[in-house]
Amino acid sequence: MSIILQSTAGGFSAQFMRKLPLVEQAMRDHGLDPAEFVISKDYASTATIPLMRPFFFNYSVYFGEEEFTVTEPNDMVFLDYFLNRVLAADGPPELPEQAGLIRRLFGWMAQPV
Repeated sequence: MSIILQSTAGGFSAQFMRKLPLVEQAMRDHGLDPAEFVISKDYASTATIPLMRPFFFNYSVYFGEEEFTVTEPNDMVFLDYFLNRVLAADGPPELPEQAGLIRRLFGWMAQPV
C-alpha cells in the first residue's frame, strides 16, 4: 500500500505523484511502511490579495502517534525534504574526518604540558 494523501489546497502536482513511488520504495528500504503515513497539504495562510492564492503550503505528516508540519512553497520542495528525513532515519550522518582548526586546537589542548 502507499502513503495516504489528503489536500484542501487543490491536490498534489503531477511531478510529485510521479516521484512518490520512488520515495515509498526508499521508505521500504529503510524499514518504514508507507501505508502507516498520511500526508496532508493545506494552504499556509489565507490570500492577502483577492484572486491570488497563498504562496506557501503546510504539509503535515502523520505516522503512528507522531506528526510534524513543515511550510514549503511547493510539492517538490516538500517531497525532497521528506525524502531526506526518510534517508536520515538510520541515524545522524557521519562527519568526514578532517583536521580542521577547531579539531587541531582541541587536540593540542588535550596533550600534556
